[in-house]
Amino acid sequence: MRHLSALLLGCLGLLWALTAAPLRAAQPLDAIVAVVNDDVIVQSELERELALVIPQLQQRGTAPPPTQLRKQVLDRLILKHLQQQRAKQLGISVDDATLQQAIENIARRNGISVEELKETLEAGGIRFADFREDTRAQILSSRLQNQEVLGKIQVSEQEVDRFLAREKDRLVEREQVRLQHILVALPDNPTPEQVKRAEDKAKRLVVELRAGADFAAVAVRESDGANALEGGDLGWFEMGAVPTLVSDLAYTLAEGEITDPLRSPSGFHIIRLSGIKAAQPKDIVQTHARHILIRTNELVSDEDARQRLMQLRERLLNGEDFAGLARAHSDDTGSALKGGDLGWVEPGRMVPEFEEQMNKLAPGALSEPFKTPFGWHLLKVEERRNRGASEDLMRIKAREALQRRKAEEAMEEWQRQLRDEAYIEIRLEQEGEQG
Repeated sequence: MRHLSALLLGCLGLLWALTAAPLRAAQPLDAIVAVVNDDVIVQSELERELALVIPQLQQRGTAPPPTQLRKQVLDRLILKHLQQQRAKQLGISVDDATLQQAIENIARRNGISVEELKETLEAGGIRFADFREDTRAQILSSRLQNQEVLGKIQVSEQEVDRFLAREKDRLVEREQVRLQHILVALPDNPTPEQVKRAEDKAKRLVVELRAGADFAAVAVRESDGANALEGGDLGWFEMGAVPTLVSDLAYTLAEGEITDPLRSPSGFHIIRLSGIKAAQPKDIVQTHARHILIRTNELVSDEDARQRLMQLRERLLNGEDFAGLARAHSDDTGSALKGGDLGWVEPGRMVPEFEEQMNKLAPGALSEPFKTPFGWHLLKVEERRNRGASEDLMRIKAREALQRRKAEEAMEEWQRQLRDEAYIEIRLEQEGEQG
């Protein structure tokens, strides 16, 4: 949901942008602009998504051609529909209470009330109902990705050892880099002519960028990458988490430097190193926690799991032993054998929903039942401690870097697989395309 805060700042220019003739004139309202399996995307949905995207672009001062903007936004909507379809197959949903909590958090981060958030959005021409559903879709996407991709990523101690032996010193010297990205895409099994055209385009863009063109504006206008509408901004990376294609160059590129075109199966990539953070190791806070997990399935609904944990919570408050109840009731067999003990947990080790609940609790406190992609949890914090910037911290950083590197590659492959397995017909501006 990182774009939602920027949305508030840019919404004043929205009315002008949405009434511009090129964006409105392409098709009659509610014409079908894409077919995604058994679902359709209609013109009004595309317009609503444009209403959420345009303020962000205005805030950054980028103005892509309307045709390119519509294509980028439609690609985003197609992926959104594919993920919603997959989530429905898996029984993943977002209830109204979770959605309301997320909206309250967004308002709080912007220093306003929910009512003020609603007024600000609607003053800029954005319906609050659209904003709510966009937020719901993002939470749903996050849960789906955690279950399908991120929750399956494992990093072994041997991988951490190899990482530290190879990259520890370099990681310390340059802790993080910020990257921008432009992709000139290639189709599957491209012909030599298609490869030549894509490479020529990438080389032309590099010349343009090195001559002083604004990278973000060129990315919005020309890139086929998933982050094109963010100006190609990929954000900050720990050094070990930098995508493999540019992992070596990230140590040597100067700030602001632009790579030559880099070839991968998906096309030609242009990378700009837009920022560097030097390493400054700090103490970290570790939490010793226990939990009881109830997984949902065809026989155990969300409400069943929550009620079971509420009953266990009542027994714990009445003095029963957490370890005994965990051994008897938890579906997390690994920790159940240890009385639900998770040991000392470092920041970033757990999924965000779990870590958020854990960080709220004082030592000795017991949570209410809460849900993550793995099921429903009851959590107790035993104690906390500070750990200095030592070898332990280096191992934590190495693990996080490896997890992020694997996640970046796994997510790209997963999204590509979703599209490859789907029937997609694009009807935008009368251009037929199937995949």
